[in-house]
Amino acid sequence: QVQLVESGGGLAQAGGSLRLSCAASGRSFSGYTMGWFRQAPGKEREFVAAWTGSSTYYTESVKGRFTISRDNAKNTLYLEMNSLKPEDTAVYYCAARNIYYSDSYYRPNEYRYWGQGIQVTVSS
Repeated sequence: QVQLVESGGGLAQAGGSLRLSCAASGRSFSGYTMGWFRQAPGKEREFVAAWTGSSTYYTESVKGRFTISRDNAKNTLYLEMNSLKPEDTAVYYCAARNIYYSDSYYRPNEYRYWGQGIQVTVSS
């Protein structure tokens, strides 16, 4: 069993930055595929970024602005968000799957463990 807790969300102005953290407990997540997803009001949960195997992936709208990273020693996943836009406003979720590499990293249903979510609001 893995528990995930997100932190670091809040309010930012357009063009600003935020850094999300996801602390994992229960067991080491070094061999896990980890992902960030987001859900805006009235919309489906969408893929943002993932670290699977030794590779990272991003949805097109955040490429060049967001960076996913992980510290396996601290069992923590990060999402550095720069050049924020109002359309980045959403609840952000951290997710984990007990598999080293997955080519389905973008599918929410592939992940077994989820954090509670954290609000990110970007004002224009």
